[in-house]
Amino acid sequence: MVETLTRNWRWVALRGGLAILFGVLTLFNPGITLAVLILLFGGYALVDGVVMTVSAIANRHGQPRWAALLVGGLLGIAIGIVTFVAPGITATALLGVIAAWAVITGIAEIVAAVRLRKRITGEWLLVLSGLLAVGFGLILFFAPEAGAIAIALWIGFYALVSGILLVALGVRLRSWGRMHLAI
Repeated sequence: MVETLTRNWRWVALRGGLAILFGVLTLFNPGITLAVLILLFGGYALVDGVVMTVSAIANRHGQPRWAALLVGGLLGIAIGIVTFVAPGITATALLGVIAAWAVITGIAEIVAAVRLRKRITGEWLLVLSGLLAVGFGLILFFAPEAGAIAIALWIGFYALVSGILLVALGVRLRSWGRMHLAI
């Protein structure tokens, strides 16, 4: 596992760099960031639903479960339309999805760090990033009334700090790889 991470240190650092960029943009314009996230989600759900529906209808003779694909497509279209008609409901649901994603990602990062602790130094950065993600997710679950703009600011802060930690981890992985592996 450590060899794979070390060989891919650039991807870890790139993920961190993108998180930093997203975090800074969000902190400077939280209202627009939240609105754009909601609209992007709505557009994605609508387009995905249309493609899935067309695919289900076009392949109904060759697919034994084409009806399930059709229902999924129609549900995607409905969610896309609801997103554009009632973005507030979508924002609440989106916060729940982001909260679940943050908790699951954080737990995965902590587990990875525990597995790496005897192989590399600096695994605490991944633990810290994981704890930050879990904490962020729990705040979103238990305090959504803090307001959409405040949540967008938290998203920006989380992305910025997490990005910095991931860039630092990427640099450490690169150093470790130069000392231990011929890359």
